[in-house]
Amino acid sequence: MIMPRVKVLFIAALAVLVSPALFALDLPQNPTPASPAVPGTLNYIEGATTINGQFLAPNAIGSVTLQPGQEISTSTGRAEVLLTPGVFFRLDHNSSAKMVSPDLTNTVMRLDHGRASVEVDQLFKENDIHVVENNVPVQLLKPGLYEFDADHGTVMVFSGEAAAQRSNGKWVVMKDHHELNVAEGAAPKTVSFNEDAQKQTDLYRWSSLRSDYLAEANYQIAGDYAGGAYAPGWYWDPYMFDYTFLGPWGFYSPFGWGFYPLGWGYGGFYGGRGRGFGPHGVGGFHGDALRAGGSMGGFHGGGFGGGGFHGGGGFGGGHGR
Repeated sequence: MIMPRVKVLFIAALAVLVSPALFALDLPQNPTPASPAVPGTLNYIEGATTINGQFLAPNAIGSVTLQPGQEISTSTGRAEVLLTPGVFFRLDHNSSAKMVSPDLTNTVMRLDHGRASVEVDQLFKENDIHVVENNVPVQLLKPGLYEFDADHGTVMVFSGEAAAQRSNGKWVVMKDHHELNVAEGAAPKTVSFNEDAQKQTDLYRWSSLRSDYLAEANYQIAGDYAGGAYAPGWYWDPYMFDYTFLGPWGFYSPFGWGFYPLGWGYGGFYGGRGRGFGPHGVGGFHGDALRAGGSMGGFHGGGFGGGGFHGGGGFGGGHGR
């Protein structure tokens, strides 16, 4: 009989509490980072990964941050970079990306080569997050899952909503289960794609696994932060050696993994284990519908850093509402 996921995680977390010596034998010591996470913080690496040509050691996780103009590249490796709280940028094998702007209200990554996925679990109206591909800025408008392929010039929206600014200044909106070719000369029209086939790719499967691990990290530490002294954001898990996201309410990632809110288990607003809240739609949080974010406004004008498709200081210009 397979135990429910939340029960398994509870047992795992309990084992950590009662047997710290055993974990110390198996896991490398990685102290809590001295500085809080910011856009560009390296959250995971595997295999050969470099920043500006310098290979990264495992202890770079949580302590190295991409600065404006710096490039992160992989060969046989992969990497996960934090953007704004609740947004994860994941770089595939044989890929490279550059940090253009790490500002919280104007966060821009440029994918130069290969593939990347972006998991968006939370957006505020002040956030303007863009991924530039083939010199085309793509703004992420809603929580969801997005994939970018610079070698083939495609942008896929598994869930959520995005908008690409074409050379004529007009925006092309992409919604769930649609893709857009942003290569020069391509038709500015979205088309549906074979989502089932794409879910079998290595990048999608790895991204889902990373989201699963982050949900486990969230479970391990969410109950440690309760009360008005804490705000939603990135929190370090010393057991899994990465940052995870803690929000004010429970939600599901685009892959279906359950994330608990700040202070869960303490009752009231900060906690309540919900009613069987867990991954894959099991139960709810305090019996209510889960709130995983919503749409954000309409269109606003401006240029780089002065307004995007909607909200705060975005990458490209847009239209008035």
